[in-house]
Formats: sequence, C-alpha cells, structure tokens
Amino acid sequence: MPINTELIQNIASLNTLPIDVLTKISKHATLISIKAGTTLFDCGSSCEILPLVISGSIRVFKRSENSREISLYRVNKDELCIITLSCLLGGDTYPATGITDTEISAITIPRALFLELISTQPEFRDIVFHLFAERLSGLMQLVDEITFKKLDQRLAAFLAQHGPIIEESHQEIADELGSVREIISRLLKQFEENNWVKLSRKRIEITNTEALNNLSYNYR
Repeated sequence: MPINTELIQNIASLNTLPIDVLTKISKHATLISIKAGTTLFDCGSSCEILPLVISGSIRVFKRSENSREISLYRVNKDELCIITLSCLLGGDTYPATGITDTEISAITIPRALFLELISTQPEFRDIVFHLFAERLSGLMQLVDEITFKKLDQRLAAFLAQHGPIIEESHQEIADELGSVREIISRLLKQFEENNWVKLSRKRIEITNTEALNNLSYNYR
C-alpha cells in the first residue's frame, strides 16, 4: 500500500534526508505486513528491494546441503540486512535465507531507488555503510566463535544471554548454533546434571548463570 512521508521520517536510516527526497521515497516505496514464519528470500533468489523493518524481526541464516542451519543475525527495527545490501550493490542473488521470526511491518525500497540514494544522498550512504560495517563486525565475531570456541561454550553463552527463561525447542537452539538436536540435547542434559539449568518441554530455566558464563569465557 502507498505510504506517507511522516512514516518514512520515523525510520532512522531515512530521517536525515531532505524533505523532497522523502517525498520521492514515499511515492516509490511500499508498506508491507507479513506473517511470522514467512520466507522473505532464499538462496539463489533475486534481490530487488531493501526492506526497512518498522516492527518485528527477520532471522537470516545459512542452510547446508544436509539441511543443517546456522543463524547469521537478525534484522530488527532500524537495522539493515547486510546480505541484502551486498546483493543490491552487486546485483547478485541471495546466498542465504531470511524468514520472519514474528509478524513484521516494513517499508520496501526498490533497487533502482536504493542505488540512486546511495549515489546522490551522502547522509543515506553514510548510514548504510555504517550499519554495513557494524553487521560485518558481528559476522566476523560469529566466525571466530564457530572456529575457536567449543560447542558447549557457545551453548553456555547462548543460554546466559537469552535466560533466565528460554522457550525454544532443542532443534531451534541447534539451528541457532549450527549444530544438531541430539548434541544440543546431550549438552543440555549435562548442564542440568550440573544444576545449571532445569529442562522441560520447549522450556529451559537458567539456574546458574555464573557457571554458564564461566564456561563460556574460560576457554584457552
């Protein structure tokens, strides 16, 4: 549906642009609402729009040939998807998958307008590249964790960060960490035997955050 200029002004990556540019965006952008669990893009699909999230969250992940997944990052309000930016700038297809975690509302900017804004609006270009650098730094941290940290430490860090109550299945946690359900379940059982967590169906209660943090940080 068409959108108004006031709505665009509430988006952090656009609100510094001149009013005439905001008006132009309002004529070409589209407001969308998408249900949770919807695939927004997949490996090999073309990249034609930039979504600017107003509410909700998008999970971006990579899936292997044997269907194992690992979460790369999430796109929340006032954040940009680094993979989408890369594909828009390079004219490439998507190398990953994006699915809505929750119902989302977003404004979509077509690729032609995005490239025009990058070329002609220094404020927009600075915001885009700043967010690009932030997200790239986060991806490099993920690579370091996968390469140099053991899975039990990564799981401990995940639990400590998302506690004290985590309402996710063992499979969902495995997808987050790029592992398989059986290994995650076995590690969680060990944590429970250590009295660090209490397990129930799709629910994990953290009972010793300090111990989880110690396991996460004390690797050499």
